Amino acid sequence: MPALLRSARRTYGSAIRAALVQVGCDDMPANGPFLIGGIARGGSPLRGITRELGVSKQAAGRLVDTLVVRGYLERSPDPDDRRRLTVALTDRGRLAAEASRRAVRTVDTELAARVGDEWVTRARAVLGALVAMGTDRAG
Repeated sequence: MPALLRSARRTYGSAIRAALVQVGCDDMPANGPFLIGGIARGGSPLRGITRELGVSKQAAGRLVDTLVVRGYLERSPDPDDRRRLTVALTDRGRLAAEASRRAVRTVDTELAARVGDEWVTRARAVLGALVAMGTDRAG
């Protein structure tokens, strides 16, 4: 199962990288699409997204720094707490997020064509359960 998961992740990663290159975002760092996508979805604060990456706070900070320098993110003071900074997508960040989203949809569509929607739904349920097991164990 771990080898299958790794290879499946590579399928999505390759599609996302190709889509980013097509729109001129070929300088996106590793883990950048995950961070950009999380911010674009707005479903998780930056702290939660970086925790899901499984990297140290320092590594997450370096990733954010790189994305700021390369024009994908902008930092600004938090209006509610001036000691904190917030990050937001720039136009380039939104372009990268949309390209990534399209690539994922393309892979999902091809997968459904190969195995059917029911199997894709079942696979998502299995993967969701696997993620929950990891969360439960992490406590």
